[in-house]
Amino acid sequence: MTLTAQSIPESIRQRLGEEKTGRRLRLQEKLKQRKVSQGLGLFALERFFSVNACIGGIISLCGMKERGFRNIMDLRIEQHQVILPSLPAAFEGFRLLQLADLHCDLDANMMTRIREVMLTIPHDAVVLTGDYHNKVSETFEHSVNAMISLIPYLHPLRFAVLGNHDFLEKVEPLEATGLTFLLNESAFIEREGSRIWICGIDDPHFFLTHDLVQARSGVPVNEISILLSHSPETYREAGSLGYDLQLSGHTHGGQICAPGGIPLYRNAPGCRREHLSGSWREGKMIGYTSRGTGSAGVAARFHCPPEITIHPLHASPLTAGQG
Repeated sequence: MTLTAQSIPESIRQRLGEEKTGRRLRLQEKLKQRKVSQGLGLFALERFFSVNACIGGIISLCGMKERGFRNIMDLRIEQHQVILPSLPAAFEGFRLLQLADLHCDLDANMMTRIREVMLTIPHDAVVLTGDYHNKVSETFEHSVNAMISLIPYLHPLRFAVLGNHDFLEKVEPLEATGLTFLLNESAFIEREGSRIWICGIDDPHFFLTHDLVQARSGVPVNEISILLSHSPETYREAGSLGYDLQLSGHTHGGQICAPGGIPLYRNAPGCRREHLSGSWREGKMIGYTSRGTGSAGVAARFHCPPEITIHPLHASPLTAGQG
């Protein structure tokens, strides 16, 4: 089916804007027809043949398939203490749980493992930083159904953005199941009369339908703003606009790395190595890039375990130590 703006509900088209909706749909159609590729370097050849299938074949020939699969199930819990001096007292110790790059249709066992681990972690809200689907040239019904099965297990305070593997058509069925998407929008969480803001942008990597100014437009200057950006590539602009914290994924930390976690492939142009995984800073803004909770392309990881990230918020290092 050829996608048109009319295939998207009016409310969603208004939220993203007609221009960005049209751009997204045109690129989505080209992806489905393999007229464009999202890859860089070797992965740009995905337009003509499956590079991931070749990588999977090499892993199998080297006898590493089972080990690679065990590694995607070795889900780590990472703690990232966030110090925000202007954090309201009501939010001291507030714990944000981040899920990144689920790629839920890659392997059902992976999704079961993610749900099991997530349910053992105390947290106060959950944020999802995009890429729920795996192969963009294939139908997304499976990944949507997997997400619909996961949503009831998520904390009731839950916010999501789309990634470069996600089609706009997913928003309506997933929001109907109770997951709030932020399409260059913001929403606040309130406690005892104080607020923090969750701002989310559309994909800044491939579709380029993000708008950091619009996403923060309703946030008062003296209140905390937390940016959900699928890719860390927005770090410069986000830092200049006054965001307090940026949470990203997309890079998978490299997923298949050399010993020491050295990525063999980087998919975030303009980012330094420090932006590919873990904590980083841009001016006064704190940033964090998840290695990914799921895996993509091939069901394998090497020297780069998947993670669920907990971001406890604190007003100072002293209060963080007390937590």
